[in-house]
Amino acid sequence: MSASTSALASEERSAAGSKALGAESLAPQHTRIMGRGSYFLAWFGGCVSIGTFAMGSSVVGTLNLLQATLAIAIGCFVIGIALAINGAAGYKYGIPFMVQARSAFGFTGTRLPGLVRAVPAVVWYGFQSWIGAGALNMVSATLFGFDNLIFYFITFQFLQIGLSVMGFQGIKWLENIGSAFILASLVYMFYATVQRYGDELSASLLTMEGSWGMPFWGATMLFLGIYSTMMLNVSDYSREHKKGTAQSLLTTIYAMSILPCTLFMGLIGYMVSQATGTADPIQVFANAVDNTPLLMTTLLFIAFAQVTTNVLNNVVPPTYVLMDIFKIKFSVATVIVGLLAFATFPWKLVQPGSAAGLQLFVQTYSAFLGPIFAILVVDYYVIRRRTLDINKLYDATGPYQGVNLAAFIATAVGIVAALSFSAISWYASLIPAGVTYYLLMKYWAPCQRFSQ
Repeated sequence: MSASTSALASEERSAAGSKALGAESLAPQHTRIMGRGSYFLAWFGGCVSIGTFAMGSSVVGTLNLLQATLAIAIGCFVIGIALAINGAAGYKYGIPFMVQARSAFGFTGTRLPGLVRAVPAVVWYGFQSWIGAGALNMVSATLFGFDNLIFYFITFQFLQIGLSVMGFQGIKWLENIGSAFILASLVYMFYATVQRYGDELSASLLTMEGSWGMPFWGATMLFLGIYSTMMLNVSDYSREHKKGTAQSLLTTIYAMSILPCTLFMGLIGYMVSQATGTADPIQVFANAVDNTPLLMTTLLFIAFAQVTTNVLNNVVPPTYVLMDIFKIKFSVATVIVGLLAFATFPWKLVQPGSAAGLQLFVQTYSAFLGPIFAILVVDYYVIRRRTLDINKLYDATGPYQGVNLAAFIATAVGIVAALSFSAISWYASLIPAGVTYYLLMKYWAPCQRFSQ
């Protein structure tokens, strides 16, 4: 390791030694701030995704109620296993995703998985911010007669940017406090949906034949696909969890924190879209809840839930990507990510029929994320045998410099396989990408230095 590189690595590690507010770093994280309870609540509060609502809407007419429920549950348990597996490196060594990926993709090559992960995060950030702003606007129009969606979108986005700058200390506080409110609101929203539309739903959703074949497994991938982004960069979060939790318990924490919110939101989207034909949650609950105070509370919940989900899921990943590529501070990167969300044109994603478009979006980006997930898992468990050389991961002039062609070729193979079976793209990509990466790393000379 060169003197300059050694000094940089030492400086980064020193910066990580004390966890000041918003002082996030790419260095190994020594000060862990989340115990098991906080970690569970962080994932719980961060998984109230309007995207899940849209995925529920997208399987209407394909699955019956039992099939939709099982598809969501299976997707959540696959997510739990995948998060525990890929988050092991971050949990053990305290490193973020962008550093974890260096051993497989190379220092320069990590830009590929980083950017592939960042794009859907920014799109979801803008989409969910627009939904949250719509909820605030409806509250304002109802109570005060002030109706200006653009104003609330801009205000709401800058509020989230401010919260994001606080880093994981702020995320921990926000998610832990908000979880009880989120659970209570979801239960009420589910109850209101059944009360309002129960008669219309019972006959059609329970008696329709549906499918247990490819559409069913495609649906499990849709609900899984919402979190395929987080399965890639889970080390960004696991590095904050205090040591001492076995992998089996971590799997349970992930699965059981994600399941309630995903199940409620997916089924609510499924049921109300079947009954009303609309996938816009704001309009759905405006029609479902007759009591004005309860409607205002519900709408405020929708807005709050977008904040908790965005700050955890959609801000941190692209922020670390910007930090790694452009060598900028966490606070500056979060502001840039927040501004980029304005450019996603989220109002286009809430048009009638948008659920089908979002379904295609999830299937497509999952085709790119699945291969990268497989490569990271094979690299850590098979090539490295769960042992990483931290010094090499921070040495830009060492064996991991440049681009590892094995990872790029394996990613391409996985993408082709995934797009050939687009309905189950994430599943279809895993074996082709993982096997290709293993064979190239073992037998192709140009990749041997990355095996060190």
